[in-house]
Amino acid sequence: MRLEPNPHLLSVAPMMDWTDRHFRYLVRQISRGTLLYTEMVIDKAILHGNRPRLLDFDPSEHPVALQLGGCDPLTLAQAARVGEEWGYDEINLNLGCPSERVQGGGFGACLMKEPDLVAECLAAMREAVKVRVTAKHRLGVDELEDYGYLTRWVEKLEAVGVEVFIVHARKAWLKGLSPKENRQIPQLRYEWVYRLKQDFPHLRFVLNGGVRTLEEAERHLAHVDGVMLGRAVYEDPFVLEQADRRLFGLEHRPSRLAVAQAMIHYAEAQVAQGTPLWPVVRHMLNLFKNQRGGKLWRRILSQQATRQGATPEVLWEALEVVRAHELEQPSTQAALAPGLRSS
Repeated sequence: MRLEPNPHLLSVAPMMDWTDRHFRYLVRQISRGTLLYTEMVIDKAILHGNRPRLLDFDPSEHPVALQLGGCDPLTLAQAARVGEEWGYDEINLNLGCPSERVQGGGFGACLMKEPDLVAECLAAMREAVKVRVTAKHRLGVDELEDYGYLTRWVEKLEAVGVEVFIVHARKAWLKGLSPKENRQIPQLRYEWVYRLKQDFPHLRFVLNGGVRTLEEAERHLAHVDGVMLGRAVYEDPFVLEQADRRLFGLEHRPSRLAVAQAMIHYAEAQVAQGTPLWPVVRHMLNLFKNQRGGKLWRRILSQQATRQGATPEVLWEALEVVRAHELEQPSTQAALAPGLRSS
């Protein structure tokens, strides 16, 4: 078994309500090499819903993976085929979400109790598409917290051709804990993911859960094939600032100002196509986190970009304020505007 060159070295986790196409476009301005994932999209929604709204993405987002939720081999295979036709580089199956809504649909983390069904689903998906099909799962679920069970799980999925395992390094509690609590409880067991790589060296293992910095990711990469960051990237996208240079050998050195300008141009194009401003801007609030003028940026956008009829002019005004504040020369705001817009 030979895996293709590793595209999973660093990735941004699928996060509901967060990793939509606008946020992914923002991340791509900061890192060109990081693999991006969609929010989880239900297979039946793809088959019966508004596909452009659910699946459209900008070509610059490549490499980008579609994460599916579902538990029926037939509909998952059909949805995977649509995802491939839409241009996604990978189809991923969600086997880790513990929310009650997802449990009610019979998929997500609760499927870790049904390895035979999961294997059938993944086999059908692999048969339906030529792009890679991957699994994202926990260490276990409820009372199923046993390394032996985890290895048998990997063996069963390997048997149907799965080669890439994205492992959230803690188990899920299906009852008694909220999804938020399931991101913090119980304890992380990174050593189990390391051990999986030792026991299955021919497979690819990506570690997920609790990683906050690029430095932490690099330490984990001494033991596994890839690392997936989640909330840390949303809270400050510039956690990826040096990823291209340090991990991918790319001479890409983004600045917050340049990324802000690129996002404003993107917002202008989106608004011209009928997209309201706020769905784009909400992902930009943390763009200047912990930077001089960052609180002003967030306040202006929060107060003005949410208003009905708001235009991208709000963004230019906010950027002028941040830039002036950064230079500590408020009187230059008006003079800076043309330069900011044309760069």
